[in-house]
Amino acid sequence: MLMSGPFLTGYTQTINDYYDREIDAINEPYRPIPSGAISENEVITQIWVLLLGGLGLAGLLDVWAGHDFPVVFYLALGGSLLSYIYSAPPLKLKQNGWIGNFALGASYISLPWWAGQALFGTLTPDIIVLTLLYSIAGLGIAIVNDFKSIEGDRALGLQSLPVAFGAETAKWICVGAIDITQLSVAGYLLEAGKPYYALALVGLIIPQVVFQAYTLNRGCETPLGFQYFLKDPVKYDVKYQASAQPFLVLGLLVTALATSH
Repeated sequence: MLMSGPFLTGYTQTINDYYDREIDAINEPYRPIPSGAISENEVITQIWVLLLGGLGLAGLLDVWAGHDFPVVFYLALGGSLLSYIYSAPPLKLKQNGWIGNFALGASYISLPWWAGQALFGTLTPDIIVLTLLYSIAGLGIAIVNDFKSIEGDRALGLQSLPVAFGAETAKWICVGAIDITQLSVAGYLLEAGKPYYALALVGLIIPQVVFQAYTLNRGCETPLGFQYFLKDPVKYDVKYQASAQPFLVLGLLVTALATSH
């Protein structure tokens, strides 16, 4: 948890903020780097501390597990490299909405899953394929995060999907990637002879679909205090993430339990 969370996710977020400082100065000038709350030297120090701390923990986990091949360390190293090329020039994967968002989705879904599977069980090809496919849902979640950055992305030439296709089309790509992926995984679990897990996953998809249409907003005048995410994804993106994403994460846990039993 410390390796995947505070250290390596922290490294990923910090290095992304560092290379996004010009965009954030347009979209979110109150963030720590563009606002001057943290100096450039402090940011660089934080990046190195988090990266080396995460890699060090990965190596210790391999020793604890008695791995002949340090698989957790190499997963952490590969994920850290992916994080770097996602944010930093010249590759800067996030310049392309499809490649960048899938890389982001795979980083948040596949990599921690692989590390946990390698540490406490066996990382098999079918798990690798399933989690990479599940990462398409992560692509959809990444698109949600792009709506707030349309102005800055367009100004600096980043082809996020809301910039490339417009917010109206991008919102349907977003919910389609999230919902169709999870329904396909539920079908896979059903076909694999795990109907109760499949039913549980469908039960967790339903509230996500509801929150795609309605995002909780107690301050408004609409019945039950709900507003449409699909009506205005730029305005209600954060509320949607707070409402729906816990159900997606629980669906990941259900799928992980199903494939390991």
